[in-house]
Amino acid sequence: MAYILNIETSTKNCSVSVAHNGLTLISKEISDQGYSHAEKLHLFIQEICNQAQLSLSDLNAVAVSMGPGSYTGLRIGVSAAKGFCFALDLPLIALDTLTILANQLENPKGLIIPMIDARRMEVYAAVFDQNKQMIRPVAAEILTEDSFADYSETINFIGDSSEKAKTVLTQDRFLFHDAIVFPSANQMSALSFEKYKSNDFVDVAYFEPYYLKDFMMTTKK
Repeated sequence: MAYILNIETSTKNCSVSVAHNGLTLISKEISDQGYSHAEKLHLFIQEICNQAQLSLSDLNAVAVSMGPGSYTGLRIGVSAAKGFCFALDLPLIALDTLTILANQLENPKGLIIPMIDARRMEVYAAVFDQNKQMIRPVAAEILTEDSFADYSETINFIGDSSEKAKTVLTQDRFLFHDAIVFPSANQMSALSFEKYKSNDFVDVAYFEPYYLKDFMMTTKK
């Protein structure tokens, strides 16, 4: 029914997949200390299409992780996705980054809080129930021992903020899944197909990433 290219570049993980009817056929990703998205993204896309024996003209849509996350990473991913959509006259699907991350946790008991590192003790976080439905929208917040005190359930934390979160979130009901660090295009396959089936597309010309916060330029000392 549909071949969809999925692009996830909101963090250090440069991740792509090509899926058929919601099932990943081929994926490729790399997460290193630097952001290699500009060098790797288009190469990875060509490689997975070749491995799946597909040409770009076989695609029915392109899906991209919309943020929040790295300003530069999001710009690169969204620019690439929009370029493919313009060139191939394809619809563009936008997926919330924290929803993608939350879907990596299998059979959770309690709430899920995916977190993406911002700076210092700040994170981008949202709250999902055990069915992976968002019950509190994405927000930027400073982690303290009182964070998420409104919830009495077991809370499963995932993402690249676990180490700093553990220093203040010390209750026994807080569970940290250290193996789940970055959002991945693998988890985009089913999500993007659901949006494709319902014609839930964004305007290619006007769509912008969800930065959540303004970009801040830093200089070396």
